[in-house]
Amino acid sequence: MIPAGYMAKFVADCPDWLGAAGVEDIYSVSGCVSHCFADYYSAWKHNGFWLFDSIDVILRLASEKGIDLKDAKFFYYEIHERQFDEDGTEEVMPAPDLAFATNVSLPETKTLEGFDVVTFNAGAGPECSPLSCNGLAKDHDVNRHCLLASLDEAIILLRKGAFKDSEPGPYRIFAVYSVQTASAAR
Repeated sequence: MIPAGYMAKFVADCPDWLGAAGVEDIYSVSGCVSHCFADYYSAWKHNGFWLFDSIDVILRLASEKGIDLKDAKFFYYEIHERQFDEDGTEEVMPAPDLAFATNVSLPETKTLEGFDVVTFNAGAGPECSPLSCNGLAKDHDVNRHCLLASLDEAIILLRKGAFKDSEPGPYRIFAVYSVQTASAAR
């Protein structure tokens, strides 16, 4: 797994329409259900994975934009080295966007929450998480955060084309960690 970066999100409770038993809230990488703290692309402070190299960058940007993060949850992500097409074919994941420096600071502590499958049809930043965005969580075993339990499980589902016809791929796998650092303790 490759360090991909950080995000602050306003975590949403599981929407009724999802219909996934046992899901309490949505920790997906995408911002479709649990929204990112800001429309941050225009600030041009993200890294080549279209995430942030540190929590401090997020805190500075939020301060500049006057965004209160007291209700936000901070996440750290790692990305799998391979990506998958809709039929389960694997290929090497492209390098991060070279227009942006990528120098992810590793968290002091992190708690693995699970694994998410994320679309990258446009090739830049994370797009949709079919488990939550398209309701595929009701068809697969997910945890209370709407994430898969293991990398192996995500790979098996992708190899058998379980996400086909949800959102256009390619699909990439992210390890989703919750993080708390001294700079994030407000």
